[in-house]
Amino acid sequence: MNVLIIAPHTGDEVLGCGGTISRLIDEDISVYVAIVTKGMPPNFTTDTAIQEKANVLEVHEYLGITETFFLDFPALGLDTVPHNELNESLQDLISSLSPEMMFIPFVSDLNKDSQQTFFSSLVSTKPDYENYPKTVYAYETLSNTNWNASYLTTGFQPNVYFDISDHLTIKLKAFSMCQDKVMESPHERSLNTLKSLAILRGSTVYKHAAEAFVMIREVV
Repeated sequence: MNVLIIAPHTGDEVLGCGGTISRLIDEDISVYVAIVTKGMPPNFTTDTAIQEKANVLEVHEYLGITETFFLDFPALGLDTVPHNELNESLQDLISSLSPEMMFIPFVSDLNKDSQQTFFSSLVSTKPDYENYPKTVYAYETLSNTNWNASYLTTGFQPNVYFDISDHLTIKLKAFSMCQDKVMESPHERSLNTLKSLAILRGSTVYKHAAEAFVMIREVV
């Protein structure tokens, strides 16, 4: 079984799916990650982008990711990229991997890169494509998913929970390795908040820790 995680930016895959990634790999499932964007001038320096790529590869090696793909679209600039270019890039990747399951960002994330990634992911997973994934989940990203105006957009209302009670420590360690992503408490992207969210989501379904998702589609 192949699983593909689509992350608009480095670190999103750990924030949203880090525990689930660890659990799936423990179950001998191959997990792949596609990082959609990279930092480019003038918003980011070339050195920063190189360092960030090296860092994410280190984190993925720790988690046991089978392979990481870098699509190299401009970070904070996906809304300037023709929609079909991102669609085609994701379609090519999905066609080559034939993942049975995919995790993608949530439609109402505050970040526009995440929104564009969501829509292109849906286009690229249409059931009329060969080797389309049978199961697609949307994950939540702290300080992104929860900061949009839920009275104007679709709020994140999870209906699928992955028990990560035995994998929370690994998720926290992986995120602690994401050099420039970790913030001090009470910032939402602190280790303390990440742990608290996992405990909250777990308590919802009577588990010690969980990650929550919105099911987009499941074909049985």
